[in-house]
Amino acid sequence: MTAVNTGGPSPGDGGVDERRARAVAEAARETEWRLPSFGKELYLGRLRLDLVHPCPAPDEEAERAGAGFLGRLRGFCSGIDAQRIEREEQIPDEVVRGLKELGAFGMKIPREYGGLGLGQVHYNRALALVGSVSPAIGALLSAHQSIGVPQPLKSFGTEEQRREYLPRCAAGEISAFLLTEPDVGSDPARLRSTAVPTGDGSAYLLDGVKLWTTNGVVADLMVVMARVPEGPGRRGGISAFVVEGGSEGITVENRNRFMGLRGLENGVTRFHRVRVPAANLIGAEGQGLKIALSTLNTGRLSLPAICVGAGKWATRIAREWARERVQWGRPVGRHEEIAKKIAFIASTAYAMEAMVELAGRLADDGRRDIRIEAAIAKLWASERAWEIADELVQIRGGRGYETADSLAARGERGVPAEQLLRDLRINRIFEGSTEIMHLMIAREAVDAHLSVAGDLIDPDADGAAKARALAKAGGFYASWLPGLVVGEGQRPGAFGGFGPLAGHLRFTERAARRLARSTFYGMSRWQGGMEERQAFLARLVDIGAELFAMSAAVVRAEAERREHAGDPDRARAGQELADAFCRRSRLRVEELFRALWANTDGTDAKVAERLLADRYTWLEEGALDPSAPGPLIADAAPGPTGKEDHHRRMG
Repeated sequence: MTAVNTGGPSPGDGGVDERRARAVAEAARETEWRLPSFGKELYLGRLRLDLVHPCPAPDEEAERAGAGFLGRLRGFCSGIDAQRIEREEQIPDEVVRGLKELGAFGMKIPREYGGLGLGQVHYNRALALVGSVSPAIGALLSAHQSIGVPQPLKSFGTEEQRREYLPRCAAGEISAFLLTEPDVGSDPARLRSTAVPTGDGSAYLLDGVKLWTTNGVVADLMVVMARVPEGPGRRGGISAFVVEGGSEGITVENRNRFMGLRGLENGVTRFHRVRVPAANLIGAEGQGLKIALSTLNTGRLSLPAICVGAGKWATRIAREWARERVQWGRPVGRHEEIAKKIAFIASTAYAMEAMVELAGRLADDGRRDIRIEAAIAKLWASERAWEIADELVQIRGGRGYETADSLAARGERGVPAEQLLRDLRINRIFEGSTEIMHLMIAREAVDAHLSVAGDLIDPDADGAAKARALAKAGGFYASWLPGLVVGEGQRPGAFGGFGPLAGHLRFTERAARRLARSTFYGMSRWQGGMEERQAFLARLVDIGAELFAMSAAVVRAEAERREHAGDPDRARAGQELADAFCRRSRLRVEELFRALWANTDGTDAKVAERLLADRYTWLEEGALDPSAPGPLIADAAPGPTGKEDHHRRMG
């Protein structure tokens, strides 16, 4: 892909074509692989179990510190009134103060800056615990330190910036990350917010409107992405800044409300000639998108961690309810239709935790590149957790659809199953929608092919470049393709150390090679047009995600077998859940492989094109639109505000 200069004036609403938009995103992508990656190898057709088994373990001191904090956090969270958050649509100040006293706002901040210095594993476990009580609190803590000020400063900030801001964040000053705009989502080339240097170069004047600013309503500090214009000796481009939430010219114009996460402090924030000191620039001008993508890559484990908490809670409620509720003379859990659902919930929760725990341990170990694993965890866990919540509501029947307050009012336990469904739905959109995650992971999955054959399929490449690419590609494929024909998965005794789960690893190894072959077939068939085959790419990604989940579940079960060798029942329990999960996952993989070549993608595209051309408007007759009047996308022109400021301080 060709890199472009992302500086210069904002292209505006109509100035960015598809090619430029892709080029801007490509220029911000991390292209080097300095460390080995299990996920990258998987998409290349290689099951590198040596990269994940045995799974790295935290050192004893880190384990003690993490376990101690989790114990204190558990005690505090047991006293939180989650339904009060749901009713009042905000987290009570006393809860925020309690979290500050515990150090929860500094979990990932190093100790030298006043934080707890926890690793990713214990941070994930903390978010799972908090999120099981209130996903809104989980979102508050996650947005604050997974994508807010602490993470980009840890990776890209100066020592002066770290010493200035990290202790404040650790003490509980709330941070937010502001990238999205009313007409800019996953296409940053169209970013309209600007940061214009002052004449003396001592500051920038920030103008623009940011949408869906999680924590933005209550933020004390913000990371803001804005476009700096090019100039003499100035690169310009999309850049990242630390901005004080109380700066003159900042207005929180609206507190947004959603179908779920009703305690989430999310808003619309306008900047009008906000003076930001030049010292608050993170990294260099033009590095903003790289910083944003790197921050999101690291922070993406927070959402699947919260999904783990939801899966654990759903497993408990499904178990208790399916045993308590009796229909036709026996507990509903003993009826096959319900048994299938509770087995799905429990086994999927097991695999989800295995995936997040594995990715967290690899992150803490620091010897693996986990950008693909973190992205897969976000994609896969958000989809599966939504299915878990949907099945839980179905198992509970009418009580699943009834609110917790209504259940309690008539004398039953106030089980918030319907709230879980509403709260989890956003995870398929937050921090990269499922569709965007498919494309992002697919880009990494075909990276090896593009690096050797990119100019072959680039319409702008000249004859000499194509000739060089042909020679390079010939060497790569001559050594790579033969390895996809046979492998360990075809040897009956392979992976015997995993006992009864060895067969699942043999399947995974065979499927990984089949996945790589399918990718090659797609590249050969569509060449440069493959980037338009989004449904095909999504299925490739989903196959790899299932294979990663299966690998994580089997590795976890084997580790538990060894850990609990003195307790055979407990040792077998993990194997049982992993086996149940893998059997179901294998069916999904086979269906995805079939759908690569037998699908309705072509028909669907034609119907969608005709629908957008108003060919089927007659289908809409007989229904009314109850929407409130207004444009589908609000105006985001820069300038002074005419609205009330909804910014407030928490705690």
